[in-house]
Amino acid sequence: MSGRVAVIDYGAGNLRSMCRALTTIGVDPVVTTSPATVAMACAVVLPGVGAAGASMTRMKELGLTAALRTAIAEGTPFLGVCLGMQLLFGHQDEGNVEGLGVLPGRVRRLSPGVKIPQIGWNRVRLVEAGPLGHAGDDHDAYFVHSFIAEGVDPADIAGLTRYGEVFPSIVMRESVWGVQFHPEKSGDWGLELLRTWGALIHARHAAPVAAASA
Repeated sequence: MSGRVAVIDYGAGNLRSMCRALTTIGVDPVVTTSPATVAMACAVVLPGVGAAGASMTRMKELGLTAALRTAIAEGTPFLGVCLGMQLLFGHQDEGNVEGLGVLPGRVRRLSPGVKIPQIGWNRVRLVEAGPLGHAGDDHDAYFVHSFIAEGVDPADIAGLTRYGEVFPSIVMRESVWGVQFHPEKSGDWGLELLRTWGALIHARHAAPVAAASA
């Protein structure tokens, strides 16, 4: 694999543990605020535990929103984690701002009746067969969040979780993945998910070599 994985630092990331997890699965992370580094990266991770409004403002100030949209449009493997997943969608109730808008859907606060934020372990159920396993497979993952995505294209939903209500906890569209939980804190399955995502990076960079030698 050539290049490094850009881990975006916009003041809302769980950067140290994410970088440790990425190193564990054999990829080379670099924490960055630079659009130029994003443009050269072999993959991008958008982590986050924070507020959508402040995060979008900071990324716009850094010139990162355009860089991230361009990377996604070019097929660069992309992983949004927690707030980073939520920012893939459009309107964000928190801060009344627009997210990156690369996936259809919006983000709202969890419904009343449950303790907010959700902090701790919860079940993720895969909704169809795919790179993470079979439809109906259940896995435990670690969540810290107060907001969820709604109005998501059903074709983009790869995993669901119940916390007072059912919400998308994994989304996938081509090279874009998003997870509402923290895979870097979700034990062996979290690392396995990251390894599976990392395989996208290897496949993307191996493809030109295979084509040239055909």
